[in-house]
Amino acid sequence: MTARPVAVALITALAATALAACGGSGGSSEVASAPTNADEPATGTLRVFTYEDTVAPDLMKPFEKQNPDLEVKTASFGSDSEAAAKLAGGFQADVVESCLDEMTPLTARNLLRPIDTAGVPEWDNLAFTEAPGVRSDGQVWVVPLSAGPQGLIVNTEKVANPPDSWQALFDPQYEGEVAIEGDTALLPIAETALAMGMEDPMNLSAEQIEEVQSYLSEHRSQFRSFTESDSDAINLLKSGEVVISDGGRGTALAAKEAGVPVEWIAPKEGPLSWICGLGIPAGSKNVDAAYRMINYYTSPEAQAQSAREAYVVTNPEALPLVPAKFEETADPASVENAIAEREPPNYDEYVHAWQEVQSG
Repeated sequence: MTARPVAVALITALAATALAACGGSGGSSEVASAPTNADEPATGTLRVFTYEDTVAPDLMKPFEKQNPDLEVKTASFGSDSEAAAKLAGGFQADVVESCLDEMTPLTARNLLRPIDTAGVPEWDNLAFTEAPGVRSDGQVWVVPLSAGPQGLIVNTEKVANPPDSWQALFDPQYEGEVAIEGDTALLPIAETALAMGMEDPMNLSAEQIEEVQSYLSEHRSQFRSFTESDSDAINLLKSGEVVISDGGRGTALAAKEAGVPVEWIAPKEGPLSWICGLGIPAGSKNVDAAYRMINYYTSPEAQAQSAREAYVVTNPEALPLVPAKFEETADPASVENAIAEREPPNYDEYVHAWQEVQSG
C-alpha cells in the first residue's frame, strides 16, 4: 500500500463557513515572499488545508505553542483533486498539502504560488528537492516533508531466497500467491512496467501501456488478490494465502507487529515512492504564517514525529531523534534510488488499461 496520510471528509458546514473566502479563486501567481525573520512567531490567522494526519494533535500542539498569538484553523481533504476543486471555488487557505502523484489539479488551475527557498532555512538539508513536481518551470511549488516507498513485502518463512526485483510479482513459482495493489491504476501499471524492463514508469507511451496491459492480462492468474488497503495485504500475508505482495515499509512494519515474518525489499529497478509536502495557495492571506508552518514541519523535531508514523523523513537531521524502531523506515538514504510517483500526463490511459485488466 502507499500508506500515505489518510483523510476523511471532515469539512463540515461550520468549517467551510470559517475557511471559505468571499470571492472566487483569484490570487497571486508571484513568488511568495520569504518572511524577513523566519524565526519570528507568526500572528493573525493561519488557515491550513491538508490530509487529516498532517494536523494530528501530536504535530500541531508544538507549533501552536511556538506561535501563541496565531489562530490556527484546519480543514482536511481526501485528495488533491478535492482540494483543488474547493480552492478554485473560493475556499480560503494559507497553506495546502500537495502530493506529487496527484498535484496536477492544483498546478493546472494555477492554484499554487512559487516558493522562495530562502524562506525555508532547512531547504538545503532536505531530500527529494529535485523530484519532478517539487520543481517545475524553474520554480519550487512544494516543500517535501514526507515520503513512503513502495516495494516488495515477502514472507521469509515461505520464500527461502527473498527476491530483489519487481519481476518476483510474476515469477511462476508464486502463481496464485501474489497480491498487488488495486485501488489505483498508477502503482500496478508502474510496477509491471519496471518488471518488464521499462525505465520510466511515470511516462509510459500508449504503446508501452498496451504492452503492460497485455502482460498483466496474460499473468492474471498470478494474483490471489488486487488489494484495496493495507489491512487487506496484511491479512492475506498473515493467513498464508499470499507470500509476496507489493506495499510500503509501514505496511511491512505493521505486518511484523501482527506476527507475520516478513521483510520489506527495495527492488533493484528502484522502489516507487509517494512524496508529499506543503505549498502556498495563490489565495493565501498570511504568507508569513504559511512559511512559519512549513519551517516547523521541516524541523528535526516535527520530522521525528512523522517518522513515528513509519514515514520516510525528508530532513536527515531528524534521525538522531527517531526511536530505534523507526530508524530504518525513516532514513531517506535507504531509498535514494526511489522513483517519485507522479501523475502521468496521459493518466487516463493508465486508468483505462488497469480497468481492462481488472474486468478480466
